[in-house]
Amino acid sequence: MFTGIVREAGVIAELFPADEGTTFRFRCGDLLPRLEVGHSISVDGVCLTVTEKGSDWVEVDATPETLRRSNLGGRAPGDRLNLEPPVRLSDFLGGHLVQGHVDGTGRVLAIREEGNSWIFRVSAPDEVHRYCVFKGSVTLNGISLTISGMGDEWFEVTIIPHTMEVTNMSDLRVGDLVNLEADVISKYVESHVHRRLGGVGGPDSVASRGESS
Repeated sequence: MFTGIVREAGVIAELFPADEGTTFRFRCGDLLPRLEVGHSISVDGVCLTVTEKGSDWVEVDATPETLRRSNLGGRAPGDRLNLEPPVRLSDFLGGHLVQGHVDGTGRVLAIREEGNSWIFRVSAPDEVHRYCVFKGSVTLNGISLTISGMGDEWFEVTIIPHTMEVTNMSDLRVGDLVNLEADVISKYVESHVHRRLGGVGGPDSVASRGESS
């Protein structure tokens, strides 16, 4: 479990693609002492497991399913990835509850400046958009954000200077693919309502299928 508060942006050093998936080696700084082989880590919003560790890098393995359902399949050496270790019971919950299970991907539709902030408009597939509410939470590339605007097939989030500085949001351009995870509380509410009404969570419900990246 994570909170969507990115600790740092690691840089992909090498990629090792194979038929069974891709191994990502990325460099990280202050986060390195907290990571050991076998630990979970959120990588651009995807919960992965540390498989190897070096003096200034760690490796994680992404399965073909993860590569299909997230933007990791299009990553290249030099790209920055948002990193967050799992939340500890004693940690301050500064964002919202994030599972690290990507529900889908969206495209950056527009970026505009407003005062000291930037507003990103992002397309959202139904499996994400159906759970979005104005002023509710959404995870974008592993970042816990508040929805500041909505349309029929998109939502907007407002990015403050600190977030632009410590994450890879400043790297994004119109047309880029981003990982999206809907608020898990909304999924549970939908599932329980369907049960109370005699359903089983809905045949097309992500929550009832138990799908994850």
